[in-house]
Amino acid sequence: MGSDEVKPQSDPFEKFKKTININNKQYFYFNLPEFGPEYDQLPFSVRILLESAVRNCDNFQVTENDVQNILKWKINQNVKDGVEVAFKPARVILQDFTGVPAVVDFAAMRDAVKSLGGDPIKINPVCPSDLVIDHSVQADFVREADAQQKNENLEFERNKERFTFLKWGAKAFKNMLIVPPGSGIVHQVNLEYLARVVFSDGDTLYPDSLVGTDSHTTMINGLGVLGWGVGGIEAEAVMLGQAISMLLPQVLGYKITGILNQFATSTDLVLTITKNLRQIGVVGKFVEFFGPGVTQLSIADRATISNMCPEYGATVGFFPVDQNTLSYLQQTNRSNEKIAAVKAYLESTKMLRNYDDPSQDPVFSQITTLDLGDVVPSISGPKRPHDRVSVSEAQKDFQTCLTNKIGFKGFNISKDKLNASAEFEFNNQKYTLRHGSVVIAAITSCTNTSNPSVMLGAGLLAKNAVEAGLSVAPYIKTSLSPGSGVVTYYLRESGVTPALTQLGFDTVGFGCMTCIGNSGPLPESIVNAIESNDLVCCGVLSGNRNFEGRIHPNTRANYLASPLLVIAYAIAGRIDIDFETEPIGTDKNGKPVFLKNIWPSRSQIQIVEKQTVIPAMFRDVYARIENGSNAWQCLQAPDGQLYPWDASSTYIKNPPFFSGMTKTLPGVRSVKGAHVLLFLGDSVTTDHISPAGSIARNSAAARYLASKNITPKDFNSYGSRRGNDDIMARGTFANIRLVNKLVKNTGPKTLHIPSGQELDVFDAAQLYAKEGRSLIAIVGKDYGSGSSRDWAAKGPFLLGIKAVIAESYERIHRSNLVGMGIIPLQFRQGENAETLKLTGHEVYDIDIPQDCKPLQEIQVKTNTDIVFSAILRFDTEVDILYHKHGGILNYMIRKMLD
Repeated sequence: MGSDEVKPQSDPFEKFKKTININNKQYFYFNLPEFGPEYDQLPFSVRILLESAVRNCDNFQVTENDVQNILKWKINQNVKDGVEVAFKPARVILQDFTGVPAVVDFAAMRDAVKSLGGDPIKINPVCPSDLVIDHSVQADFVREADAQQKNENLEFERNKERFTFLKWGAKAFKNMLIVPPGSGIVHQVNLEYLARVVFSDGDTLYPDSLVGTDSHTTMINGLGVLGWGVGGIEAEAVMLGQAISMLLPQVLGYKITGILNQFATSTDLVLTITKNLRQIGVVGKFVEFFGPGVTQLSIADRATISNMCPEYGATVGFFPVDQNTLSYLQQTNRSNEKIAAVKAYLESTKMLRNYDDPSQDPVFSQITTLDLGDVVPSISGPKRPHDRVSVSEAQKDFQTCLTNKIGFKGFNISKDKLNASAEFEFNNQKYTLRHGSVVIAAITSCTNTSNPSVMLGAGLLAKNAVEAGLSVAPYIKTSLSPGSGVVTYYLRESGVTPALTQLGFDTVGFGCMTCIGNSGPLPESIVNAIESNDLVCCGVLSGNRNFEGRIHPNTRANYLASPLLVIAYAIAGRIDIDFETEPIGTDKNGKPVFLKNIWPSRSQIQIVEKQTVIPAMFRDVYARIENGSNAWQCLQAPDGQLYPWDASSTYIKNPPFFSGMTKTLPGVRSVKGAHVLLFLGDSVTTDHISPAGSIARNSAAARYLASKNITPKDFNSYGSRRGNDDIMARGTFANIRLVNKLVKNTGPKTLHIPSGQELDVFDAAQLYAKEGRSLIAIVGKDYGSGSSRDWAAKGPFLLGIKAVIAESYERIHRSNLVGMGIIPLQFRQGENAETLKLTGHEVYDIDIPQDCKPLQEIQVKTNTDIVFSAILRFDTEVDILYHKHGGILNYMIRKMLD
């Protein structure tokens, strides 16, 4: 389906099609420079949007008007309500937390098509799709020689049903590659192996581009590949051949000059950029980096910056391809023929960048500048990734946070409890915890484990620390979870592995672990000490997310830091240390050792990196990546094109999204007599809406699992159970840090307004459904920020939420709500629940006209005579089309039937 649906009589841009000979082979490509001066002024990221529109123009999904609108970006990027264009990415990438629900939906869509009289085999990825299983492994075992093997064994034991299902999908669906567990983190595997940079589709060359079901898909922009995270629902449509409807973005030019100082890392740089861009405001925009300072940054450095794009709020953080990129392709064992094709194509289309040549600088919407020399060692926290603090100010900042009122920078600890402490026993030794004590220290996540400079830097720091006689307290949960097998190679070859092991940073698995909340349990004695004394203890991780409740329920403060600083804070044992004036520890002779005494310089790290990170490592690791472990190879998956659902499974279940679906279009639906299920404030993340971490023993999901005779030790996480809608509906709004204004206490509760009962959110929704009442949610700014999580829309849909009224939305989440048929409304500028004196106890009528238009103002009425206008956040005509079908997947099914 998709572009095969309508066959254009002739290619409107056939005249731009040229041939190019590379290594004695002839290829076609579209010679975009023939558009003239307008093309030369386009940002490099926009040139990729233009090429896709030209190549895919069929005057149905992608029109000549789309091409002209992109070409005239300089004018159109300033249009008040935005200009809608179509974009067809070259491929899709998924990880297993978001990938399992996608494959479940595909299997369910096959069943739905069959039940409606169609051919189920038509449901197949049209667009090349890669799924990397990387989010399932948990740090249950640490500081043991066989921790990795034990964790991987547990991973298979817990997730056998999910893995069996995915292995079935690998056989049943065409055009889908599934990378087995234990291979690494999706974004690093993408960077080192899956990325094409330039695609070769038979005889045609075109830029690699993608969308992914993980918000950190943007990491690939560091390699000059345009990609970003979308909702799982939207990604499924792209897999089925649909173009993405998007608003033509403004492009902020971020000029980098100067050189990083000897003691700053790429992590410090990205935390600086994140805070800077958050202050500027780049939500919905592209950021494109340029300037002579970019040549100083390795591809891994650039990827680190691009990775944290969701944290600074942009759609992409793009680094055009340059000579460094080509060298990286060589280093990562791409073939000479491939590299020659990349270079020839990009030169021919003026997409190969020379950052030292200002004559190549395109037009930008605005420009901001950073001198690399201004970057200082930094951490971010204690609750948000863009709250950067210089290490020199960290002690003072944490102490201020302790007494500040509850908020992103506050814990509201009373002055008489500032010196609280708790003794506990671990391995027959007594220790003391205080506010600021570090209990988790993890070198983890895609952000930094892809970067040899900070990983080797951490190794050299560890080596220096061990030689100085320093150690890490045994109760601190330390771990190392590399992004790919290549990391293990170069750490071993550089000779730093023994020192990392001695400090407790053993490899515990390959995957996204602590950063996604798979930190595993803390010892009971530590948990009791923290809880009984209301201590603000800390997690320090080299990740990109530190939202409340995400890393571990008992680490109220969590700080993002470079791998080097993760080790430094682990040795210190506390976050409230001033490294400049206080020693990190004492040597064998009792002499004080300062951090500066053991810190490796950037030039020292670069020498080791040059010697140890070589193509042979990449060749060896990726030659066998698709085979998987023995456990994966021995896994028996069912055959057949339709999945044989197991009614007793608590992992994989046929979802009810298409139950009762007919061939007839439902049309636009208004909302009548709706109660407010949740009344929330600002910065409600997808972790608040649909947590990925552990399932609390007193939760609705736990009660459901107990009814299926599942014991608490086998509950696993919400993330791992995303293939079961019964659990995910019960897990919706189940975050322990949820602040719902309808109830007094923080937690996953709400008020059933007609009866006045305080209930778990799921139980209240069930009671409303039994009474036949519709539901809405009222929320503040940045609703749905954080990970691009499709269950953050699917869950509310299953709870019966028909509409959300927010002050503003995170881009991907708004799209996901539309994809599930939920109506997103936005308060008018200057208005919110407070100014309108809404309490959440009202009953609401929301009338949506059948002929509604994008961004139309509609009227909301309440039973308390409060009437106000809100903006209908259907941003495009395609959004309205999806809504009329009841959601994007319903639309796809009806298209198949046609």
